Formats: sequence, C-alpha cells, structure tokens
Amino acid sequence: MTYITSWEEFAKAAERLYLSDPSKARIVTKYRHCDSKLSVKVTDDQVCLQYRTEHSQDLKKVEKFTNQLMRLMLAK
Repeated sequence: MTYITSWEEFAKAAERLYLSDPSKARIVTKYRHCDSKLSVKVTDDQVCLQYRTEHSQDLKKVEKFTNQLMRLMLAK
C-alpha cells in the first residue's frame, strides 16, 4: 500500500471514493505517539488510499476532512 503525499490530492480522492459507494467506504485514523505520526486511511476493500503526516498543523486538515465526510454520511 502506498501513501499519497499531497493532502489536497488525498482529500479529493477519498471523497470521490466515498461518494462512489457510501455503504462500503471506511475511514481509519491512527496516531502513534512514539513516532508522532498521524495516519489516515480510506478504503472500500478494492481501493485503499493512505496519508501520513508528522506535522501538527495537518491535524486541523484531518479534523475538517472527517467532519466533511460525517456531514455527507448524515445527509443521505
């Protein structure tokens, strides 16, 4: 599995993946304190998109992204 390096590219691809089949899409966030790394993974069992960061300012981007996906999930 490869990681997408650009946050904007990851967010757009993950949103498209979710909108293609909302019932199969999953999102997982994981923080490793010992490495200070935050990982975000979006998958539908066929396509797996991953993003990893060490920067604390990216935490706000991830929070905004998950809120956006939650709004999409609740809108249906």
